[in-house]
Amino acid sequence: MWMSTLSRLVLPALQRSTSARACQALRACCKPGQAADPLPSCLTSVQLRGQHTLGSASLPLARHSVRHVRALDEERLMEVEWEDGGHSLYPFTWLRDNCQCPLCTLESAQARKLLMTDLDIHTGVDAVEITNDHKVSIVWPDQHTSVFDAEWLKKRCFSPAAREAMKEELFLNDRYYWDSKLRIPTADYHEVLHDDKAALAWLIALRRVGIVYLKGAPAEQGQVARLAERIGYLRLTFYGHTWQVQDKYMANNVAYTSGRLSLHTDYPALHFAPGVQFLHCINQAVGGGESQVVDGFHMAKQLQREDPEAFRTLTSLHVDFTDTGMDYCDFMLQSKKCIIDVDGEGRVTRINYNNATRDSVLDLPLHQVQPFYRALKAYVDLMNRPENVVTYRMEPGDIVTFDNWRLLHGRRSYISRPDRLRHLEGAYLDWDEVMSRLRILRSSVHDDV
Repeated sequence: MWMSTLSRLVLPALQRSTSARACQALRACCKPGQAADPLPSCLTSVQLRGQHTLGSASLPLARHSVRHVRALDEERLMEVEWEDGGHSLYPFTWLRDNCQCPLCTLESAQARKLLMTDLDIHTGVDAVEITNDHKVSIVWPDQHTSVFDAEWLKKRCFSPAAREAMKEELFLNDRYYWDSKLRIPTADYHEVLHDDKAALAWLIALRRVGIVYLKGAPAEQGQVARLAERIGYLRLTFYGHTWQVQDKYMANNVAYTSGRLSLHTDYPALHFAPGVQFLHCINQAVGGGESQVVDGFHMAKQLQREDPEAFRTLTSLHVDFTDTGMDYCDFMLQSKKCIIDVDGEGRVTRINYNNATRDSVLDLPLHQVQPFYRALKAYVDLMNRPENVVTYRMEPGDIVTFDNWRLLHGRRSYISRPDRLRHLEGAYLDWDEVMSRLRILRSSVHDDV
């Protein structure tokens, strides 16, 4: 299968990697200039079916050695000079707080034992030196000794570049934006289940691009739960551990009808909406039922460029969402959210929009009502431009996996017959579980190199 080829191709890329920054990416599916940021120079990549490019896990394989170390007592910093000529500075307080000895750290749990009440935040040092095995040793005023591995210190350097590199390695925040020209990355369901390199490539693509298609699953219920077990566990919601998307009498959700579904994110009525969604096609409709997706992050940035006032409105005004009914149990949900969430640096972090569950309660001052509607209409119209929407048709055995915080998805109306009822099974996970598994897989694949 092609994913086995992918796995073989990932290994050389891992072996070539020397950067301390985790530069995984999927970039061939983006038009030039569409990336959220310029593609990092350390990006290494492998081709998928000659179309899609999966970036390999660019892990810090190069070893770093200490040339010289000294204490800067007045600044209360330790300076490390590296063999490559670089310099790093480390605060005394941080070094004492992160002593790796058994008295201060529970190694089996990689957890700190040293209590904050016992930490002298004004500590000096008595001595610093390089040990015979090229580690850094610090003797503190109370004669406690801390020993640090050079590689451990290098990864935790406080320079802006090193901090950004560590943040990217841990969280893979760089995204690659796309429009209707996206060729959805595709993987083999069984290889993702059984091959670590295939699973790692899948999760990297899911994080970077936001959507990955898996083919070859049995066309029967239970496959989304099986796929979730590859990561960790399912997210239980009021619709159950998994849920059946079918045309239902007295439907408790607009998805359980045969009508058109406008572009939306799932579950904004929850204060913490599920981060990842799986949808498995068990039966497809006789006609219609095509799926549609749009890159909400890309559209938010485009809105910011085209209509800054609308962007400010949707990132500052809190809108009410509601969901009421009976399924796994009875529920009556209420939440308040901005349509577009941004972090302290202005980076778009989440889209919260579902027209079906947007409440009639609108807790806004009167003078902000019309500006809100104008801003929301501008964003929705932007998302629905044909050049921004990807349309595809799922067939039995297909599973689509996507970022529910980023992508908005929809569906065209469909026609079913009694002998051919459209049936999808869905499930949710949280990004914490997905990123946990990605880091574990990246570590295990790296160890195998």
